[in-house]
Amino acid sequence: MNTVPTLAKEHQRDYIEPRLVSELTRKTLVLVLAGGEGSRLTGLTRWRAKPAVPFGGKYRIIDFALSNCVNSGLRRIGVLCQYKSHSLILHLQRAWSFMRMEIGEFVEILPAQQRVGKDWYRGTADAIYQNLDIMQRHGSEYVLILGGDHIYTADFSPMLVQHAESGADLTVCCIEVPASEASSFGVVTVNTDNEITAFAEKPGRPATSPGKPDSALVSMGIYVFSTRYLYECLIRDADDPNSSHDFGHDIIPAAINRCKTMAYQFVDEKGQARYWKDVGTLHSYWQANMSLCDVNPALNLYDREWPVWTYHTHYPPAKFIFNNEEKRGHAVDSLISAGCIVSGAEINHSVLFSAVRIEKYSSVHDAVILPNVDIGRNCHIRKAIIDEGCIIPAGTTIGEDPEADRARFHVTDEGITLVTPDMLENSLFSNDWSEPDVA
Repeated sequence: MNTVPTLAKEHQRDYIEPRLVSELTRKTLVLVLAGGEGSRLTGLTRWRAKPAVPFGGKYRIIDFALSNCVNSGLRRIGVLCQYKSHSLILHLQRAWSFMRMEIGEFVEILPAQQRVGKDWYRGTADAIYQNLDIMQRHGSEYVLILGGDHIYTADFSPMLVQHAESGADLTVCCIEVPASEASSFGVVTVNTDNEITAFAEKPGRPATSPGKPDSALVSMGIYVFSTRYLYECLIRDADDPNSSHDFGHDIIPAAINRCKTMAYQFVDEKGQARYWKDVGTLHSYWQANMSLCDVNPALNLYDREWPVWTYHTHYPPAKFIFNNEEKRGHAVDSLISAGCIVSGAEINHSVLFSAVRIEKYSSVHDAVILPNVDIGRNCHIRKAIIDEGCIIPAGTTIGEDPEADRARFHVTDEGITLVTPDMLENSLFSNDWSEPDVA
């Protein structure tokens, strides 16, 4: 079993010759698939693509994939977008325009353009196929393909090294997950040399890992292709009328019998699976945000050696006002972003994005409050996601009576309440920067 780990930056140089890493990253083009609909996030993706959904108090989901690339030394990046991409494109322009084209760095936006016919992107493989001419112009030796809708930190350079040294045509990044969850992923079977011998996309009865009946090895949707083989298999797939033009359903299963296909296991220096989260449902999205409030969260946003890059709005510092028994503005076990004003309200185990205002006598527990939300007096919010631009009227209670919430909002099976501006008949955004009511 291959044990070369994906390590934090400070551990890389113990395993990999820096000159080799630099050479491989210069020869690699990254393509980020960011065109998915994200329908399981319901109202959060009504007006935005899933990769553009805010996460962690100040980021967008796509920032994690792009930060991993930049921190790994990969600075030739194309982002393929399609579904409701306006906010995603705006974010990419604002946050990721610091690359220097004159020295070969870029984050290039590749919207669906009907470049090879009248169809929009028909699947993940077809999205890459429709941009083959752009790929050819960049002349890379390797192509790293990844999704823009997962939360994780990863150094991609060890995976590139394994791919090059093994002589593989395709390397699939894999992680062990509980067998009970594996049916949501592409399940991988490997031999003792880490070669992939079988692949099943979202099987009803997933194969478990050898000696681990409660775990299964699954694809993370991160692939390294040798460019020549990628061209070959995409052209073959495009000519197949029976193909769904998807990497998981078509490209990977076919590759196992046609080329050398390797697995790269996403583990730490102890051989344990690293943090990787698919925030594709409201519950997983809420859960991943809530975990950031832990004393020692699995995802470390404060690692100065591996920063998560994003667009920084020029808001003033967060502000907490009033300090008496009746009204005390305070927050505990929470993430509070710039521009927030907590006026005589209580915040507990919650994530507040930028420019959130909460008025006196209100309480917010176990909640994710997206940017530019106004919460009035005497509001009580529990286990909720409040979407950007909501104006919560004074006296509103959310998260305490599921039946009442279902009549007005969206409530998941796990009891998480989603509130969006249209559910409240609010305008989409509020930009009132006046001071809060101090009476």
